Parts: sequence; structure tokens; C-alpha cells
Amino acid sequence: MKIYTKTGDGGLTSLQNGKRVPKSDSRIIAYGTIDEINSVLGIILANQLDDDIRQLLIKIQNELFVAGSDLSNPNLEDITNRINSELTEYLEKKIDFFEKELPPLSNFIIPGGNLLAAYFHLARTITRRAETQLVKLSQIEKISDNLTPYLNRLSDLFFVLARSINKRNGTPDVIWKP
Repeated sequence: MKIYTKTGDGGLTSLQNGKRVPKSDSRIIAYGTIDEINSVLGIILANQLDDDIRQLLIKIQNELFVAGSDLSNPNLEDITNRINSELTEYLEKKIDFFEKELPPLSNFIIPGGNLLAAYFHLARTITRRAETQLVKLSQIEKISDNLTPYLNRLSDLFFVLARSINKRNGTPDVIWKP
């Protein structure tokens, strides 16, 4: 099977239901941004990581494929490959777990510190952009109610993981000084 099909050369792509939409469609932009998150996680995973973080990121990468599939299927009655509330609850448990090893926040944090922490901050900001795109899409089309909360928690998790990476590597968070 060839990687190129030439079916998108005219600026259209297909959703799961076969409908052709412009590649500039809000739905396509949103799941393209989710793919961007996954690519940043690939960069992070190409580095040395503690096993608990590595295994979590591998799970999240697979869930991001589900999120993209969820968005590419506008038929909400089809429950195949959908983000569900249990996945969001799992992220909340992981946030709580990693926060236990961190001192409480008393300042705003500027992205940076350890290089891997900086990549987690990049993943966080891309996730926030994807969340914003989902909200925009939801104003014109019905999408799954579980996608936006999932991305919201995922960006929170990436923030906590950035702080955890810094702490585990003995690198202080970069504190905002107004």
C-alpha cells in the first residue's frame, strides 16, 4: 500500500463517514493539533525517562489516537473509539499521584528548567490550543462531551509532569518574577 493516495491534493480529506471536508475544517484542525501533541510526546519518549512516566506517556499516545478517531467520526451514536470519562478520571488520579511529590505552588511557573520539562510545557501549550479548538468546534457542531475535559486534564497533567521532571532531576522550576 502506498503512503500517498492523491485524494487530498485538492484540499479535501475524508471523515470516517466518508464525507469529504476541506482540510481547513475546524474538525481537521483540531485532530491535527492532537496529532501534534502526540509528536511532542514522541520527542519526550526518545529521551531517558523514569519508567512510571514512560509507561504513562505510551498510554496517553494511544489515547490521543482515540481522540483523533473520536473527532474524525461525527456520528456520535457510534461509540467505537471514543474518549470516555474514565480516561479523564485516570488522568486526574495521575495528576494527584505526581503532585504528591511536589511542593505546593506559591508562584507562577515559567516554562523551562530541564529540557524534558520544557518539552512537557510545550505539550501543555499545544494541548491547551487543541482544547480551545475543540471549544470553537463545539460551537458549530456537536462533538463528544468527553473530549474537552480530557484535553483539559491532559494539559494539567503535562504541567505537573514538567514540575516532576524538574524536581526528579534537581532542576528548580523557573519562577515568574514580575
